[in-house]
Amino acid sequence: MSDTAIARLVHGSTLGNLLIEANQTGVTLVAFTDAPPIGSSGENVTAREHLEIASDQIDEYLTGERQQFTVPMDLTDMRAFDREVLRILEATTGYGRTTTYGALTRQLGRTAVDARKVGGALSRNRLLILLPCHRVVGADGSLTGYAGGLPAKRALLDLESVDLLLPLGG
Repeated sequence: MSDTAIARLVHGSTLGNLLIEANQTGVTLVAFTDAPPIGSSGENVTAREHLEIASDQIDEYLTGERQQFTVPMDLTDMRAFDREVLRILEATTGYGRTTTYGALTRQLGRTAVDARKVGGALSRNRLLILLPCHRVVGADGSLTGYAGGLPAKRALLDLESVDLLLPLGG
């Protein structure tokens, strides 16, 4: 990490436990974990504030109260190409929308040959949920890999769905 003053916590969410790390610049990691929830650790007050904001905003998102994240994020330890892919994804694929690897590749000004590189960049996303790689689906609309697992991806897409599935019958 570029800043050694890291703070971390394991946050219990409705999707499972999330390891969240931050430095004084912003959140550096959101990842699913099997570890039990634990409060924040770390001496940097600003980093700990970023953790609190991130966990609160993720909870708001998961209850449908939030559609965008405003917590600061630190992407400096990511590859330049990965940052570019995630920023284009974030800018062009808003809440309730999906895109494909091919469409994202074209938005980057790349050729279809680079779709695998885009997929690789998404698989290295260190800020799950905050940077919405769950919104990328296969060309045929199928669910494809997600670091949090396909059930979590489905749950996130369902959460953002504008279609309400109503039960049949009286």
